[in-house]
Amino acid sequence: MDITPPRLYLYFDAVIRHGSIRGAAEALRVAASAVSRRILDLEAELGTAFFDRSQKGVQLTPAGEIFAAHVRRVLADVRQTSEALQELQGPMRGHVILASAESAAIELLPGMMVQFQQQFPHVRFSVAVGTPAALLADLLDDRADLILTHEEPHHHDVAVLAEISKSFCAMMRIGHPLAAHPVLSIHDCLGYPIVLAEADLAARALVDTALADSEITMGSATIKTKPVLITNMFEVMKHYVRLTDAVSFQFHLAGSARAPLDGVIAIPLADRQLASARLFLAARRGRILSSSAQAVAEALRAGLSGTDQA
Repeated sequence: MDITPPRLYLYFDAVIRHGSIRGAAEALRVAASAVSRRILDLEAELGTAFFDRSQKGVQLTPAGEIFAAHVRRVLADVRQTSEALQELQGPMRGHVILASAESAAIELLPGMMVQFQQQFPHVRFSVAVGTPAALLADLLDDRADLILTHEEPHHHDVAVLAEISKSFCAMMRIGHPLAAHPVLSIHDCLGYPIVLAEADLAARALVDTALADSEITMGSATIKTKPVLITNMFEVMKHYVRLTDAVSFQFHLAGSARAPLDGVIAIPLADRQLASARLFLAARRGRILSSSAQAVAEALRAGLSGTDQA
């Protein structure tokens, strides 16, 4: 049993998420004029502008920020009410929305979802990948039930449900000159082309710290690291290093390091600066999750405890 949210609220939320009327209309498969007209009618009715419009798209005004928070609460309440009604109809069912760091989305979530749906086939999932800041925003705005993030979410409205250590590894092709080493340091990798994550990803912050310390310890022989590739997609990194002698850096769950995958091997890095690599499972504090989301949280907590290095 699905409750249909007010169409205006769906339009408004889509405009925020896509940053333009046209983008929202394409996502909703409706005419851009229909979306624009509903937003303009709302602004006229309430006597205030909710969006600043430009050729690049739209941005929320202060009044728009207030109304956007209301829209998100209503949409979240509609979804939770639909799920509560569905749960009265029999076996567990519902829609669980997860937002995750890319490494966890690739390594952890597919297996968990398959196993969970074998037991509860009526539960559906949505998974979005994002930066730590985007994951936190999705959680606080109830666009995600749960998040998996590499940055500890220091926010009074966020409850950390579980955390584990993660290996931080150098990624390279199997035949790479460094591939035979059981463990490496950042220093070992500086003689080869380097591939880095975008600056807003957690992996980049760890690597930048380790690279800075490595350069300092090398004194007059400092190698200034100029990456041959910067990307926000670890799959792009993996396929690039598979074809070259470049080295990239990535989080890996315990037990997955060194396992060759698609011609690429992950070798643990021993630098002390990388010992803080963690993965956090979190929910919004005070939010009552549906029974399906609670069950997924428990499944993730169990899965994380089974992969912890401790």
